[in-house]
Amino acid sequence: MRQLHVAKHAPEAHLVRGFLAAHGITAQVRGEFLTSGWGELPVDVCSVWVHDDRDYERARELLIEFLAGTQARRYSGEAWTCGNCGERLEGQFTQCWRCGATRPG
Repeated sequence: MRQLHVAKHAPEAHLVRGFLAAHGITAQVRGEFLTSGWGELPVDVCSVWVHDDRDYERARELLIEFLAGTQARRYSGEAWTCGNCGERLEGQFTQCWRCGATRPG
């Protein structure tokens, strides 16, 4: 298990963990319950750790793209309509916000 990212707060850490999970990489958030003590603790208490060391480099590359906005820009012009509820969604979304259905293909 290797540390991939030090988050500013727990919601950021969980966003990164969820992003990795969407790409098939298992990760864990550590230290999220220690953030209330940040005034007295080291700044890097809330972090994301990749379970399998073999996934670390891929996770690192995905995270760099994610934080730079590359992922959002790549699909921003590919709007789609949810086949389940008919909601129109922007291209960067892989799941319908209204009903939770996964984007086809």
